[in-house]
Amino acid sequence: MKDTLLQTPEGVRDIYAAECDEKKMLMEEIHKVLKLYGNQDIETPHFEFFDIFNFDKGSAPSTDMYKFFDRDNNTLVLRPDITPSVARCVAKYYADDNLPIRLCYQGQTFTNAPKHQGKLSEITQIGCELFNDDSSAADAEMLACIIDCMKAVGLEDFRIELGVVDFFKGIMESAGIDSDVEYKLRQYIRIKNFFGLSEYVSGLNIPDKTRMAILSLDTLFGGPEMLDKAEKLVDNPRSLDAIDRMRKVYTAISYYGYQDYIGYDLSMINGYDYYTGIVYRGFTYGTGNPVVKGGRYNNLLSQFGKGAPSIGFAIYVDELMNALRRQKIDMKKSPAGIAVIYDIEDQEHAVKLAASLRSEGRNTDLIRRSKKHTLDEYEQYFRSKGYTAVYEVNGDKNNIINLDA
Repeated sequence: MKDTLLQTPEGVRDIYAAECDEKKMLMEEIHKVLKLYGNQDIETPHFEFFDIFNFDKGSAPSTDMYKFFDRDNNTLVLRPDITPSVARCVAKYYADDNLPIRLCYQGQTFTNAPKHQGKLSEITQIGCELFNDDSSAADAEMLACIIDCMKAVGLEDFRIELGVVDFFKGIMESAGIDSDVEYKLRQYIRIKNFFGLSEYVSGLNIPDKTRMAILSLDTLFGGPEMLDKAEKLVDNPRSLDAIDRMRKVYTAISYYGYQDYIGYDLSMINGYDYYTGIVYRGFTYGTGNPVVKGGRYNNLLSQFGKGAPSIGFAIYVDELMNALRRQKIDMKKSPAGIAVIYDIEDQEHAVKLAASLRSEGRNTDLIRRSKKHTLDEYEQYFRSKGYTAVYEVNGDKNNIINLDA
């Protein structure tokens, strides 16, 4: 029974010591970038009413949520996604604002993932949202912010893949494909099952041009030249406007000098159905999963009573840390600690010394020496924690043991 109490449920884990410090510092570096882009901080509850995230709003399926009840029998959920929570806040607190609103957040999300897949159910995210701006310039600004966040934590070898929902939607509308068939097509495309997609499309009664456009999705990836290829596959206004929008975003991102970080994948269809325009994912070496996801979701706020165009992204902190470790990129750490140890008769001197060191901004561990442990034991212990020195107080004199040696 005691051993069971020491375990965590499947899908969650403890983060402590050096790893926890690295994670906090990593998020602090990203937060600095988000603030440089004019974002204001926002915090939303870890749990909310079920209807904030239900499937009608395009968020997570009900089976993927942790659900429970309050005293009034309301169905509550641990948030599977932070964006709908922020959207709710904007609709409530910024109902009459029409100029751009920039908000950033950090926190945990919770997904009731299937067992035995090795996936985390509790995920740390940090990101931002921009409301009341429907321009291609806003799309590019969001991408630039992502790139600066990646660079701030030491990444250089990464790529942001862009897709656009309206390209696919335009194909569906022009061919008169109903929602059930569209859903099936989306499922094949999401999991990159293009063999299954080909077989399914072959049985549909649709124009040859539409069939060709759908089956070409697995080839529509690469640089900006790919947009020319995509343009030849369609003739409906919605898809053509989507391609034109992507060109404008590429032009704008080139003004930042960040065009080499950008690629295209028009088969990209994100898991949440509230996305309406540009969508993107960030990839790097060391993890098979995206380290950042996001996109434009112009219809979500209207479901909370405020019509406002919106765009945002979330950085998946745990995946990002995995990538940094595997690429052997040093993560920023808190300043190394110092230990002050003393016997009871030297307590006053030790307290004043520790206070002086802390006033200089030095992390100081103050410990009264126990007779159960030798000085060597203390020295080895603090060396294992990465401390740089031990101050042994002896009256008004200090013996400084350098642990870097």
